[in-house]
Amino acid sequence: MPARPAHPALATTRGLQVGLDVLVGGLVLFSVGQVLVSGGSRGGVLTVVLLAAALLALYAVGRARVRVVDRPVGAPRGAWWPGGAWMLALGLLWLALAAAAPSALWLAFPLMLLQMHVLGPHRGVVAVVLTAGAAVAAWAWWSGTLVVGAVLGPLLGGAVAVGVVLGLEALVREAQERQRMLAELRATRADLAHAERDRAVAGERERLAREIHDTLAQGYSAIELLLRAARAQVGGDDDGARDGIDRARDVARENLAEARRFVRDLAPTDLAGAGETALAAALRRVAGRTADRGDVAVTVTVTGAPRAVGTPVETALLRVAQSALANVTQHAGAQAAAVTLSYLDDAVALDVVDDGVGFDPASLAPTSGPGRGAGRGAGSGTEDDAPGGYGLVAMRSRAAELGGTLSVESAPGRGTALAVQLPVPAAAPPRTGASAELAGEEA
Repeated sequence: MPARPAHPALATTRGLQVGLDVLVGGLVLFSVGQVLVSGGSRGGVLTVVLLAAALLALYAVGRARVRVVDRPVGAPRGAWWPGGAWMLALGLLWLALAAAAPSALWLAFPLMLLQMHVLGPHRGVVAVVLTAGAAVAAWAWWSGTLVVGAVLGPLLGGAVAVGVVLGLEALVREAQERQRMLAELRATRADLAHAERDRAVAGERERLAREIHDTLAQGYSAIELLLRAARAQVGGDDDGARDGIDRARDVARENLAEARRFVRDLAPTDLAGAGETALAAALRRVAGRTADRGDVAVTVTVTGAPRAVGTPVETALLRVAQSALANVTQHAGAQAAAVTLSYLDDAVALDVVDDGVGFDPASLAPTSGPGRGAGRGAGSGTEDDAPGGYGLVAMRSRAAELGGTLSVESAPGRGTALAVQLPVPAAAPPRTGASAELAGEEA
């Protein structure tokens, strides 16, 4: 886009500039024509022609050197050089021409307009008053008498010149202020857009961090445990080693499917398929994998009438269940865990309870930054003792994003209970079935 002028002038002021040039030139030629038509002496006509030519030349030179109307309204004006000198020289030549040709007195009005523009609202008014007084005096000298019209004409002309110029400059000032405000508005919009992009990037990073923690990180942790067990059985129990390796491969395939889903930004592969019981089926698959990877018996119970609650709610509940069951397997030392999915009137709740070693909930307070905490069981974050543990923080963040709540109850030796409840609108958006294609591909 072309660069905008720093101080744009209104089109009317530029039109006034051209009109002023035409008016000055026309009135000078009119004065010369009046002398020629009146049949004055050769010397008088020559004097008028020379004075008119000098005035037009001086006007043209000044117009080339001094900006008249195409200037910032607030710019300093009225300096002696070059604007003040130009106005003084033009005034003296005009008086000389008026002395030789009375019709040149008509030049007083465009000269007043020019003085206001060049000298500004303060010195310009003084110059207009002096010009009006000179016009009255010149008329009285030529006619030998002084009438009311000869006095009111220049005075009214001066008043009109002052009013017109001040009014136009007020319009220009308003236009410049509007331009400044528009520039500030554009800058503010650009800043807001940049901030919104940063917020979106931060939100997406947080979302991906939760997804990776609840899926890929948990799966890779399980792979590591299975391969460690398989390595210990190599040379002793070949069937057990092969079984551990096969289970590790299954987990690797599951995590590969999750990684591909991230790229396509589809719903979790466990939620593939349609129907109001898809979430319950997904929870049973997760529970089955958890039982296969460890010695924990996991049961899934559904209460209430299953209904569509929308992909965001289903995804959040599934991820919370995955993270909680991963904690049960890796940290709780539990023998059994129970997952309960409850459909309420205006909400859906998920409870994960284990009979593990439990922990003190007070130890969940962050100690060195987001995601740090201690504890074992369904309610604690995965890898809590490792730097950057993220599990409970991710689960709370998921619940908060959807306007829900998450609570953890536990005590040493008494197991852990995690409960999350998410509100569901009366008409939840339909689940997307786009993940079915991915599920088929992975199969």
